[in-house]
Amino acid sequence: MDKSSRISFRIVLAYLSVCIIWGSTYLAIRIGVEHLPPAIFAGLRFFFAGGAMLLYGKIKGSPLPPRRGIFHLSVVGIFLLVGGNLLVVWSEKSIPSGLAALIIAIVPLFMSSIDSFTPKGQSLSLLGWVGILIGFGGVFILVSPSIGLADGHSLNPLGIVGLIAASFLWSVGSVYSKHHHVEGDVFVNSGVQNLVPGILLIVISVLTNELPQAVFTQEGVLALLYLIVLGSIIGYTSYVYLLRHVAPAKASTYAYINPVVAIFLGWVILAEPIDARTIIAALVILGGVAIVQTSRMKS
Repeated sequence: MDKSSRISFRIVLAYLSVCIIWGSTYLAIRIGVEHLPPAIFAGLRFFFAGGAMLLYGKIKGSPLPPRRGIFHLSVVGIFLLVGGNLLVVWSEKSIPSGLAALIIAIVPLFMSSIDSFTPKGQSLSLLGWVGILIGFGGVFILVSPSIGLADGHSLNPLGIVGLIAASFLWSVGSVYSKHHHVEGDVFVNSGVQNLVPGILLIVISVLTNELPQAVFTQEGVLALLYLIVLGSIIGYTSYVYLLRHVAPAKASTYAYINPVVAIFLGWVILAEPIDARTIIAALVILGGVAIVQTSRMKS
């Protein structure tokens, strides 16, 4: 297998990892926040995942990036994990895991619109902007105050706002990563992007007095370990690898698959309801994302 074929195989493997593994992380987060407060739960995940990735890089003999590179990696990590992921964890205290993943599916909409306004970004066509409006229309269908879940309970407005903000911050970090590429080992770079936010999140948990509320049950610890090994070490490094080799809009198409995996697992394992409104909203959101992606690939 030549170098080009190896890279293509790794891209496919990384993409499948992000699609399937990250789809299952919403379930693990939902289980984990039942036992551990959001900041300490997310902080421990990224602290240990980042430390493990840096240790692996050290064993391989890979050097740390220069100071400027560490700065850019830290900025990306803060947007993605302190901003984006913490808000997802916090929101899942009140929002079912499958619906959380469905709202996060708007990430490609934010990424495409943000990238179009950057100096070296790809501009959106009229069709692309129509797709963005359709996608956000699907979110409105899902979260409208008049709409309830199958069991009659309405969605928490603050949780919805948190998920939309998380999508925006994750998109900002992803586009920033595209325009501030840092050379080096993918595990070392991912380690920095995880460890710095992990430390910040643990500090936040101390400042917000979360530690006395933490209960390290078997379910909570298993959820945390799953997120450390699969969600971060494997999933996150796969996402970073994708961003280094494909355009952000293409990399973000994992958002098509994540909600399907998350909704299915939430329904099977946690008995989360799926009603007609959820299905319609999912089709509209993902349809909008598909229109945006198609318009960008054509241009």
